[in-house]
Amino acid sequence: LVGGETAEMPGMYEGEDYDLAGFCVGVVEKSGIIDGSSVRIGDALVGIGSSGPHSNGYSLIRKIIDHSGQALDSEFGDSTLGETLLAPTRIYVKPVLNIIKQFQVNALAHITGGGLLENIPRVLPRNTRAVIDSDSWQRPAIFDWLQEQGNVEAREMYRTFNCGIGMVMAVSAEQADSIVDMLHQHGETAMVIGRIEAGDDDADRVVISDL
Repeated sequence: LVGGETAEMPGMYEGEDYDLAGFCVGVVEKSGIIDGSSVRIGDALVGIGSSGPHSNGYSLIRKIIDHSGQALDSEFGDSTLGETLLAPTRIYVKPVLNIIKQFQVNALAHITGGGLLENIPRVLPRNTRAVIDSDSWQRPAIFDWLQEQGNVEAREMYRTFNCGIGMVMAVSAEQADSIVDMLHQHGETAMVIGRIEAGDDDADRVVISDL
């Protein structure tokens, strides 16, 4: 096996239950690989909005639901709590591929399990850090509800959930606004959420303004 994962889902698999997972393998020209090596100090970070928790953090979510005592069919915004929590994961393949065809993308970080704090460092070169302004996007209400009902610390929120940002792109500052505009044309919510600065590898690789 050259890829795939075994998901950790306590409370879902018990006894003789098992996880059957699938994956696909792709091929890319070596010259087209985006591995973060082109990231430079001064690059802008473009965030693409998520549709919800994106299938990550649900062990904690279930504990929060139990603790809150709130019914899944209770009203939440224009929907119900259960439907909001189970909103389908937004897939960014098509818009991101279109961006790559027209612009230089230096790094891509899919914000899955581990949130912003653990996924962005995977694509950062040595001695750099990502500085993120948490006021640059509107965090979906479901994350506020989870934090309040579960009494979850801010750092744990950013380490467990995407908190409203499902993908982060490192691009040149000069092209950032054009990339955001193109993402809007593709129906995505996107914005510049931060920048790449010089940093110490032994310090925090991701600095978020409200932490």
